[in-house]
Amino acid sequence: MKLSFLIKTHRPKLRRRYLLGIVGLIAIGTYLFSLPKAFFHDPESTVLLDKNGELLGARIAEDGQWRFPEIKKVPDKFASAIVLFEDKRFYSHPGVDLLAMGRALRLNFQKGKIVSGGSTISMQVIRLARKGKPRTVWEKVVEVWLATRMELSYSKPEILAMYASHAPFGGNIVGLEAAAWKYFSRSPENLSWSESAMLAVLPNAPGLIHPGKNRNLLLQKRNQLLDRLVEKGKLDQNTAFLAKSEPLPEKPTPIPQHIPHLLDYVQKGALADTKHTYTTLDIHLQKEASKRVENHVYGLASKGINNAAAIITEVETGDILAYVGNVSPFQEGAETHSYGVDITQARRSSGSILKPVLYAAMIQSGELLPEMLVPDIPSQYGGYTPLNYSLTYDGAIPAWKALARSLNIPTVHLLSRHGVSKFYAELQQCGITTLHRRPQEYGLTLALGGAEVTLVELAAMYAGMARNLKHFSHYKGKYEENAFRPINLWRDKSKGKLNPGEFSGLVNQQALSAAATWFTFEAMLELTRPETDQFWKQYQSSRKIAWKTGTSFGFRDAWAVGLTPEYVVSVWVGNADGEGRPGLIGAQAAAPLMFSLFQMLPDRRQWFQAPLDEMQQIATCRKSGHLAGRFCPEADTSWVQTTIQEQVTCPYHKKILLGKKSGLQVNRDCIDQLEEAITVPWFILPPAWEKYYKRRHPDYLLLPAWTPGCKSEVGDLQMMQWMYPRINSSIYIPVELDGKLGKVVFELAHRQDERTVFWHLDEAFVGQTTGIHKLSLQPNPGDHTLTVVDDLGNSLSREFTILSREAD
Repeated sequence: MKLSFLIKTHRPKLRRRYLLGIVGLIAIGTYLFSLPKAFFHDPESTVLLDKNGELLGARIAEDGQWRFPEIKKVPDKFASAIVLFEDKRFYSHPGVDLLAMGRALRLNFQKGKIVSGGSTISMQVIRLARKGKPRTVWEKVVEVWLATRMELSYSKPEILAMYASHAPFGGNIVGLEAAAWKYFSRSPENLSWSESAMLAVLPNAPGLIHPGKNRNLLLQKRNQLLDRLVEKGKLDQNTAFLAKSEPLPEKPTPIPQHIPHLLDYVQKGALADTKHTYTTLDIHLQKEASKRVENHVYGLASKGINNAAAIITEVETGDILAYVGNVSPFQEGAETHSYGVDITQARRSSGSILKPVLYAAMIQSGELLPEMLVPDIPSQYGGYTPLNYSLTYDGAIPAWKALARSLNIPTVHLLSRHGVSKFYAELQQCGITTLHRRPQEYGLTLALGGAEVTLVELAAMYAGMARNLKHFSHYKGKYEENAFRPINLWRDKSKGKLNPGEFSGLVNQQALSAAATWFTFEAMLELTRPETDQFWKQYQSSRKIAWKTGTSFGFRDAWAVGLTPEYVVSVWVGNADGEGRPGLIGAQAAAPLMFSLFQMLPDRRQWFQAPLDEMQQIATCRKSGHLAGRFCPEADTSWVQTTIQEQVTCPYHKKILLGKKSGLQVNRDCIDQLEEAITVPWFILPPAWEKYYKRRHPDYLLLPAWTPGCKSEVGDLQMMQWMYPRINSSIYIPVELDGKLGKVVFELAHRQDERTVFWHLDEAFVGQTTGIHKLSLQPNPGDHTLTVVDDLGNSLSREFTILSREAD
């Protein structure tokens, strides 16, 4: 009975304690979990910074506010000013300042209206986050509640940074960083005491900044704050005096726009994160490069050339130091001339800018030596007839010189030997991703402009080549696995590292070897520089620059790429809409700008070291550039790649028999009858080459005539060579303008033009030629054999196929 009585007596007390406990737990839980994960969800401005944090440009936020991303740390000057002005006990209170709140209640009671809220900076952060809720007693309670809770989760510097990032600073300017740039054109870290004090008083009364409105009151508030800073020992009297003498800004200034095209690229969603985007750019190089590009285009405008783009890349890191997507879109004629188009990302016809890659690839494979003669003669490949820009022919020319002069016909000949599919794969291995068709569709135009490339990938490819060669000795003959990687534009500021292209290990081989690259760069040094730079070698201080230009078909694109061990400068000039202009030539329109940009860069007067581990010294024929054969009378000791193939032994020096007295040719059948013969090595090019080569080289010795009574040994020496048709050609005969079927012009080269040549089609005589050996015929569709016989008895045949119109 007693126990039951006690339980009944104490049950109401236990129930009350139980309920109070539950309420307490709910209150504590509500308090602990009342803080949102993020206080602010406002759209932010797109902001680009250079590698040192300097502002390159920004775009206004979607809601029309200049609201930069949150800063992580408030500069000391502004922190001192804002704390003293807004919340002097900020670093000591728990989120609410009871003394300040009591003072505010007393003032409000005395004035009969609300003149002070007593809010701390922490409470103001809550009010800013709650988007202007009405100033009621309940709202003040909520602010106190959340402010004290926020103090448990965030440090004082973090809370101060949130306030500085979201406080209003007049008009559509939100946050300290946007205000610093809009009012003073500098970052918050570089503000003076006067500027920091002015910005500290603005969030309390942002309307004071407007021109013509209460300017004296704003000046008075700023100066009073400076005096208080002196009282607190934050600055001395002299500094405060000088700070007071600084004028207030008249009105907001424009945000810098040093890289508008990249800003558009980012703003359109190219990056998932629109917070402060740290680039690898150098603001000083960016500003100067933009100015030089605009000045260059201004000089070309009279020729109808209106656009240009340029990229400066650091070889060692792959960093982009300057990125000019086009002429500034904010100038007159922006819509007419497509200044807003970012050309660096656009696919454009490559012109000759890929020729060095073919040259390097063939050296690497051992198919080519730098001095090796390659043909430069009129040529046809199916329906394709390549032409040199000069419309002239050398007959034969050293490979390095063909590259230096950017001759098209030797390039097509080399690509035909090397293979289009092989070269296509090598371009992809070098980082070219814009080849969207099959190799066969590009054909032999792949190295002459048939392919489309972008300026960014072109810069990355040449930077990869330079990096391979530069690091070869350091890596003891090995290569970076990802040497041919995209160039870097973005930097992870928190890690201090580059986002893409970080080092990924070493491998034994790369798409292009160091030796092949070195020989290629040596050839690229020999290009004749434009205008006043033509005699650059005469100046001891002139820097070495390996460079190449390119011009697309129809004069639509002009390219120039130059490189040193430190930098790659890539330039495109033209019209964004693809309009061709007669003066739009790489050497004239793009190269001068490329050299102008190099003048901005430091010159360490260094050059690449020859990668001797991938090279060997060997005897080469002085005249042909091939490996010296047994009949080569003059040989040089040359450095060549170790991958050289046996088939590049000189085929052009042959042994001939001459009469010792007459100096005429003899053969074995008439030696005894006439006179004693001697064996002489003779430099003999194929007939088609010889025809043009001898015009350029007066020292070229033609074969001596035959001694009377001696007969030429047919087949011992090639007297004739087909220039058209090529082996196994399939020929389509087009219909002429008058509706009649056209004819095919067949061409032959004869070592002795004065000889008469008799032409036979399928064993039927069809004509004869002397001097110029060309003949126009109209064969029927089907397979045919064309045979020529000269008056010495030499003969030559070629099989070909004529396609019907339906077959085409």
